[in-house]
Amino acid sequence: MAYSVLVVDDAAFMRMMIKDILEKNGFNVVGEAKDGNEAVEKFQETAPDLVTLDITMPDKDGIEALKEIKAADPNAKVIMCSAMGQQSMVIDAIQAGAKDFIVKPFQADRVLEAINKTLG
Repeated sequence: MAYSVLVVDDAAFMRMMIKDILEKNGFNVVGEAKDGNEAVEKFQETAPDLVTLDITMPDKDGIEALKEIKAADPNAKVIMCSAMGQQSMVIDAIQAGAKDFIVKPFQADRVLEAINKTLG
């Protein structure tokens, strides 16, 4: 059975790129969200095996969304994505429960490596 993934990014182009990588490699994209509020909502609706979550988004950023998702499901598997590979954000994300971190622009093999490592 294919793993289910929720893709969260405020840029439609980035969601499309990640979705394309995932679907070409047998993953089932069960939802997409454009901000942190939508991410938390869709997470609760779809209960995915994995979430790819952008950090910098309008309304509610990825770190806040991550904290809410982890509060709702302590076992949630989340990989953060961001163009800003700032050390403090990476540390915040990992401390908040993210399993891995991908810096944009990313390579398909790096995305798959992070996902496969996270899903075990």
